[in-house]
Amino acid sequence: MGKNKEERDLIVNSLGHKWELTFTTLVVFGGAFFASFPLFYSTSFGGAYGVWMLILFCFVLQAVSFEYRNKPRNFLGTRTYEVFLMVNGFAAPLLLGAAVATFFTGSPFRLGMMHDVEWTTPWRGLDALFVITNYFLALAVFFLARTLAALYFILTVDNKDIRTRSHKQVLYNSLPFVLFFLLFLGSILIGKGYAITPDGTIALVEYKYFQNLLEMPLNTVILLIGVIGVLFGIIRAILVPQWNKGIWFAGAGTVLTVVIIAGFNNTAFYPSSVDPDSSLTIYNSSSSLYTLKAMSWVSLIVPIVIAYIWYAWRSMTRKAMNIKDLEESDNKY
Repeated sequence: MGKNKEERDLIVNSLGHKWELTFTTLVVFGGAFFASFPLFYSTSFGGAYGVWMLILFCFVLQAVSFEYRNKPRNFLGTRTYEVFLMVNGFAAPLLLGAAVATFFTGSPFRLGMMHDVEWTTPWRGLDALFVITNYFLALAVFFLARTLAALYFILTVDNKDIRTRSHKQVLYNSLPFVLFFLLFLGSILIGKGYAITPDGTIALVEYKYFQNLLEMPLNTVILLIGVIGVLFGIIRAILVPQWNKGIWFAGAGTVLTVVIIAGFNNTAFYPSSVDPDSSLTIYNSSSSLYTLKAMSWVSLIVPIVIAYIWYAWRSMTRKAMNIKDLEESDNKY
């Protein structure tokens, strides 16, 4: 995207001014999820720590690169940290997409009497890379991240050449995103899902996730609104080059889409492919009643948090960044 140092500085700084907010949001909502479902935390990080540690390592590379890329006396050199950012940009979405796909396809673990985790392969989560369906979501997340980034640059970077290239990147990356997203969605809707039976055991049921869509109309409507938002933001950005608001529609649509169908309607949200009865559900992996009550009160501030995130992003994107702004800034990434 950046053909010289000035253009690369604009691109990195347009992202750098908001990455801390993104990380804070990830930690807050991730922490709230783990507080509500501690068994998922212990099972996934205790068993599949290989893939999660690689993801965290990518995030560390990103954080360090933003902070040190243009620091004085940077002995590694600016280009080294740009390579680190590229490593994170390629690896993290693929690994994260594959890890999330296991919420539908399952992972090879067993739980003992004391909820101790036995991972039945030596790969420690990297076995997610051996399931073809997981690649569909991994590649969908990868190309979606690139599409959203291009839409973000269109809004936040005041540079004609970068905006022209960004419009091309929206087209080049949105097509494979839609393809792989449809492949993943289709594969789970027509495949088997891990369902909770009336006697409390876990069994594979044909078309389980498709049944969930039919039996949960509200979730289905949210999913459709999210998909429509993403497609509207992408298509209009391609057809109307002077329009720069695509990130707002595509970004909000992405958030709504990930609500999707894992864990709802008597479905395991972290299934075991080798011992279905070890699968994690909302019923068997929730925290204590006291913690859930506390988290219920905490959840009441979620609308305030969302409003603050919207306000902060709106403030950061109110004016597109140009070279002059970068030269006058005391906080450069």
